[in-house]
Amino acid sequence: MADTDTAQETRPIEPSVNASEELALTTTSTDVAAPGEKKVKKIIRRKKRPARPQVDPAVVKSEPPPQTGTTFNIWYNKWSGGDREDKYLSQTHAKGRVNIAQDSGYTRADKVPGSYFCLFFARGLCPKGQDCPYLHRLPGIHDMFSPNVDCFGRDKFSDYRDDMGGTGSFMRVNRTIYIGRIHVTDDIEEIVARHFSEFGPVERIRVLNTRGVAFVTYVNQANAEFAKEAMAHQSLDHNEILNVRWATADPNPLAQKREARRIEEQAAEAIRRALPEEFVAEIEGRDPEAKRRRKIESSYGLEGYEAPDDVHFARGANAVNPRGREGFELGHEERLMLEEAPESGLQHEAERLQEESGIFSSSTLAALRAAQVGVASKPKPAASTGPLVGYDSDDSD
Repeated sequence: MADTDTAQETRPIEPSVNASEELALTTTSTDVAAPGEKKVKKIIRRKKRPARPQVDPAVVKSEPPPQTGTTFNIWYNKWSGGDREDKYLSQTHAKGRVNIAQDSGYTRADKVPGSYFCLFFARGLCPKGQDCPYLHRLPGIHDMFSPNVDCFGRDKFSDYRDDMGGTGSFMRVNRTIYIGRIHVTDDIEEIVARHFSEFGPVERIRVLNTRGVAFVTYVNQANAEFAKEAMAHQSLDHNEILNVRWATADPNPLAQKREARRIEEQAAEAIRRALPEEFVAEIEGRDPEAKRRRKIESSYGLEGYEAPDDVHFARGANAVNPRGREGFELGHEERLMLEEAPESGLQHEAERLQEESGIFSSSTLAALRAAQVGVASKPKPAASTGPLVGYDSDDSD
């Protein structure tokens, strides 16, 4: 009995040990998983930040637009008829400036696909903040708009203005802006690059030190449109007032070749994304196995011979490559069958095809030939003579 009691007393101890082990494992897994969830939440909070108002809404006053033309359009609430900006405004410093690091954030426009960017945000004067119906951030590579409007939703025109200002033209993709009236210093290139690289990736910067002029080319046109409005009438490191305009087409042949090469690279990149990766690697010769297989297949049993591309990839009934003859064997067999067929059979087949392709059947054609219906021609009236021949009416009767 003592042995039995001892066994009965020791049996309940094992589940308690297992339960403690399971509890320990459960507690450990909870402690390890908790920090991972907190880290994800922190990343989400960093990305989701509301846009702040750049100016106090109580200070904003409704002012009429500055006179930049000769006729005021009450429908669009702006001036028209002038292609040059007011000289007074070109010498006046801008009222605000955008700070991308502090002012950017989400607005109501982030929930609406295809929204445009806020023009007042680019100028540093938007009082609405997160309630703005436009985007408060920099344009990216995924922001695509119609070529007839800019990134702010303003209409473009067929030609540029005389002073190369305004929204630009939809006839040419212009990614270069002109910056004039720069204070000339020894480090002018570094100053221009530091200020204008804030508004997007820059492809090229060219500075004319003696004239105080710079040309900044962005990777995307939307960034150039944003930078043009953001830096208009602003200052760099001195008290100068910048003159920011669209740049004219570069007449340099090297620049034209560079632009054509860039367009070709963009087209090639679009084709690479559309085709399978293995196929692109085989075409570009980056796959060693495909390159070795191509050399073996194009030799056609001749040692040291490699057929050129126009011969190896040719398609047709007489193609050397068996893959190029795929789809043409049926036509070749039909031609052989027609050549071996007797001449009477060919004539019968031709007559049958002619009857099927015609409008009338063979029986109808035979009946028409037997009838031989003739149409009597109407006799021509005799020509009238007399002094009043020229007087007649328009009616033929």
